[in-house]
Amino acid sequence: MNNINSIESKIKLFALANSLTENNLDKVEKNLGIDLERGAQIEAKRKDYYLQFEAKLREEAKEMAEHYEVFYCLERSIRSLVVQLMFEKNGEKWWEEKVNLEIRKNVDTNIKREEESGYTQRSELKIDYTTFGELSQIVTSNWEAFTDLFKNPRAFQKIMTSLNLLRGPIAHCCPLAADEVVRLEITVKDWFRLME
Repeated sequence: MNNINSIESKIKLFALANSLTENNLDKVEKNLGIDLERGAQIEAKRKDYYLQFEAKLREEAKEMAEHYEVFYCLERSIRSLVVQLMFEKNGEKWWEEKVNLEIRKNVDTNIKREEESGYTQRSELKIDYTTFGELSQIVTSNWEAFTDLFKNPRAFQKIMTSLNLLRGPIAHCCPLAADEVVRLEITVKDWFRLME
């Protein structure tokens, strides 16, 4: 079982590294003013109404898409990692037994709100209804389940806090300032270094 989980973790890290590589290729295209035609299929799928938005806004969206993709991969891999390690260390009832009551109540409220909306449910996993801050709380309050992966709880908390602050503009459709783009890149690198 541990060998399978190790392989899954390596695959997830490979996928995230691939996303970072795509992000770097985007920068090369932008800096050199070339088009490697990696996005040709995406453009062909765009709806007619997309072209009705002003060009400046579409360009801004394209730039922010890079950051969204990186953060999407990172956040999904963190959530998956939390589920995997909590299950391994605490068994099937880890959610009920190891997650703070307030977090569980908030998740139940979010699930109920989504069910009542009539929209398709985003996930069957409760972890997907936690905020990024709550996700961090689950790890820090169950640190013993993560000591094989993360060596330093303070470093983990610092990186998660930084990621949470960077997540705000990305998740709420605001452009990242140039300094924050650099900070995002460094923080993602810090995340991987944390797991070495």
